[in-house]
Amino acid sequence: MRPIEKYLHKPHSFWASVRSLSQQVGYSKGDRIIVPTLRQMVNAFEALELDSSKLEKDGKPTDLALELIEYFEARSKALVEIAEPNLMTAEQAKLLFDEKFAEFSPNCPIPMNKQKGEKKAEAFLTALVNMMIEANADSFDCNYDPRELTTITRDGAPLRTLARRVDGAFPAAINPVAIWEIKEYYYTTTFGSRVADGVYETLLDGMELEELREHEDVDVRHYLMIDAHYTWWKCGKAYLCRIFDMLHMGYVDEVLFGREVVTELPRIVSEWVELARLREERENA
Repeated sequence: MRPIEKYLHKPHSFWASVRSLSQQVGYSKGDRIIVPTLRQMVNAFEALELDSSKLEKDGKPTDLALELIEYFEARSKALVEIAEPNLMTAEQAKLLFDEKFAEFSPNCPIPMNKQKGEKKAEAFLTALVNMMIEANADSFDCNYDPRELTTITRDGAPLRTLARRVDGAFPAAINPVAIWEIKEYYYTTTFGSRVADGVYETLLDGMELEELREHEDVDVRHYLMIDAHYTWWKCGKAYLCRIFDMLHMGYVDEVLFGREVVTELPRIVSEWVELARLREERENA
């Protein structure tokens, strides 16, 4: 899922309203992503002791209210039409993994999950990500499992070092073109704090990368890749909404849901390759 361009440059105050309203009205009900009405938004502002005239004047919605309703509609539509159909069960993920493994005969790491007994198997989404990157990296290296902090350097010295380790870096954890997080929870039966923490970890990375862009003019691409239909759709739709918001706040460049790692990574990795080539050319000039 790529962001919708028109929402990428909204002020922080817009996202404050999105979060406050989502908290008060709710993110979802059943299989439906909630799109608040004007009356629900006004009531929510009043319940939070906020100025409802920011949303309604003389019985008519303000420009802010219309923008918020349009955004909530876009959020619901994208999650229903893109996220939900692409999220896989463990059985579906295994079939896709087996198909791509046979197609590529990969040399990249194929990690195992952390389950025991009959649930122990390949980490399907991570393995798919690794295989798709290897198949499209055009001879560039990739660090599929950085065991070090991501560091951006200038003149041989650290310029920024991120607070936490990420799940992958291209081509390396030092001065990467791109980094990513992978959150696959095929065997989780509830949406617990560990899953929620995964969302906020990506937010932290995104905020650090935003500061790097704004103050040092260094851009590192940032991606989130998630899967498990039951965990994210049945239990975690509120967090899918938060992820959609994070995407449009500019904290992550794209979010890939399940099957999208197969359909979208060839394009994405080709973009990384081009950026890596341009950087090599500048360094060698």
